[in-house]
Amino acid sequence: MKRLVLSLIAVSLLAVPAFSGAAEKKLIVGSKEFTEQRILGQMMIALLEANGFKCEDSTGLGGTMVARRALESGQIDIYMEYTGTALLTLLKHKQPITDPAQCYDVVKKEDLEKNGLVWLPMMNFNNTYCIMMRRADAEAKGIKTISDLAAYVKAHPDEVTFGLNAEFYARPDGYRPLQKKYDFRFPPDKIIKMDSGLVYKALRDGKVNVSMGFSTDGRIAGFDFVVLEDDLNYFPVYNPAPVVRKETAQKYPELENIFAKLAEKLNTEEMTKLNYRVDVEHVDAMVAAKEWLKAQGLI
Repeated sequence: MKRLVLSLIAVSLLAVPAFSGAAEKKLIVGSKEFTEQRILGQMMIALLEANGFKCEDSTGLGGTMVARRALESGQIDIYMEYTGTALLTLLKHKQPITDPAQCYDVVKKEDLEKNGLVWLPMMNFNNTYCIMMRRADAEAKGIKTISDLAAYVKAHPDEVTFGLNAEFYARPDGYRPLQKKYDFRFPPDKIIKMDSGLVYKALRDGKVNVSMGFSTDGRIAGFDFVVLEDDLNYFPVYNPAPVVRKETAQKYPELENIFAKLAEKLNTEEMTKLNYRVDVEHVDAMVAAKEWLKAQGLI
């Protein structure tokens, strides 16, 4: 009987998983809704899972304020924000900072002090806003800079339509301060608001003559657009970095090292190629992100 009891105890012990002493690491990963953000979100998920985290995918949330509020309220635990966006839109600075490292340092310090948010390592690419035209149209009109565009709009106000998304129209580093800086104004009926994903297609198909865009977007080359030179240096720098609440950073200090490795590899050229794969070649964002991470030896 004693031998039977011992055998049953041994079996029962084998049936119970050994306690590892470490709680399960869980994070809800978010992103904004446009292509680059979705790719960055999938990169974070793949990297985190490769480092022992269990992730919930909450990417593609919406615009800046939607993602920010989700982080602050605990609906998500991490997403990538851009330094210039944080400086001007979230922290309400009046003047842009054009040096990437300086902008990052200011945002990192101020967001922690004011909001209890921690900025992890900054990615080495600048996805600033830009103003685009079809190459053939820009060449025919002799437009190379935003100043050239401003002069053309003043001389031909009824000939040029401008495509943009609602966020760029409203934000403090968007359309309205841009027209003030360059001293021009499109007539109200020549401004066409649409979703970010439709802006490039509208410009390609001739439904608008000029549009806002993102400098790392692969469709610029894919659709043969030209980016007008920002000759008055209006647009600030926009380097992305993962942002988490202070308690998350304290709970998982390894996040710093995980994303430092990504920051070493992800530059403007690589991000532009990834955007091109998703937007022009129609590769799924998750697939593109994982294939790139594997090629870089990060997962």
